[in-house]
Amino acid sequence: MPDQVYRGSVLAGDDFEPIRAAVIVEDGVITAIEEDSSAPDRWICPAFFNAHTHLGDTVAMDCATGGDLEALVTPPHGLKHRILAATPRPRLIEGMRSSIGGMQATGTAGFADFREGGADGVTALREAVQGEPILPLIFGREGGETIADGIGISSARDIPDTEEQVRRARAAGRLVAFHAGEKDPDDIDAALCYDPDLLVHCTHATRGQLRAIADAGVPIAVCIRSNWTLGVTCDAGRPPVREMAACGCTWYIGTDNVMFVQPDMLREMSFCETVTRMPPEEILRAAVGGAALAGRSFLIKKGSRANFIIINPERAGLGFSPDPVASMVKRVGERSILQTVIN
Repeated sequence: MPDQVYRGSVLAGDDFEPIRAAVIVEDGVITAIEEDSSAPDRWICPAFFNAHTHLGDTVAMDCATGGDLEALVTPPHGLKHRILAATPRPRLIEGMRSSIGGMQATGTAGFADFREGGADGVTALREAVQGEPILPLIFGREGGETIADGIGISSARDIPDTEEQVRRARAAGRLVAFHAGEKDPDDIDAALCYDPDLLVHCTHATRGQLRAIADAGVPIAVCIRSNWTLGVTCDAGRPPVREMAACGCTWYIGTDNVMFVQPDMLREMSFCETVTRMPPEEILRAAVGGAALAGRSFLIKKGSRANFIIINPERAGLGFSPDPVASMVKRVGERSILQTVIN
């Protein structure tokens, strides 16, 4: 007998084509997706993977809502770093745990975090996530990378010994990620030289750089609300999401600093669609696909772990929608979520 059966309109597979079906789950794994014409009016959507967060910044929430990027977030003396250094560890953990709970409540089953504070910062995040089913992928820095899943570098121009840090991370079999192209394109080429596993932002990447990123097979985590909030763009073409897609880049969605932006992927998708006018199915794919960074897939397929969201479309009048994928991206809010299933 199956452990669980979930019934509704299932946004299954790679194309999210809705089918009335029952999703059969055994030991946390989807063992079958069976058509079921009598399934109730529920939407079953893949869970999200937030491809870029700074959860420690929860303790600095809205202390500044805009301003100079360097003064706010650049290590080691940016405002956020001063706040983090002055925050007692228990409060830091409490803040991160609160944001993790909020992410799960809005359909997120995994996240990739740039964690400040060295090894103690990494262990603080691990303590915050302890007991929660959500999947963390942690990029440490300042020594934290030695016990994390990888190293998260603020910018190739910020760190004097980048080459040595990357070499040590690679020797230990860890991932390498860079912020790049957030305020200008000048640090993208340098980051690419290190063959990273992830680039974050690429807000001001040129077409030539995007082609090089695509050729190298490096995914990009875009954080559109953060970019707009910080004033590094007020342009629908920055970050150049449409050009990324046209050049063949793999792009994912992240929410960036909790200091400025709530880590809510529903809001992020909606804003992304409003600004970029990308097709909803591509935006949903970018919100789900980041799980590949952790070697996982959140797509609803036979053999995959069961990571999905169950939506009651009647709670916000969404039952009138003929296109659940478009409405998931543009309209669904936390109130419509009945359950986030995470395995």
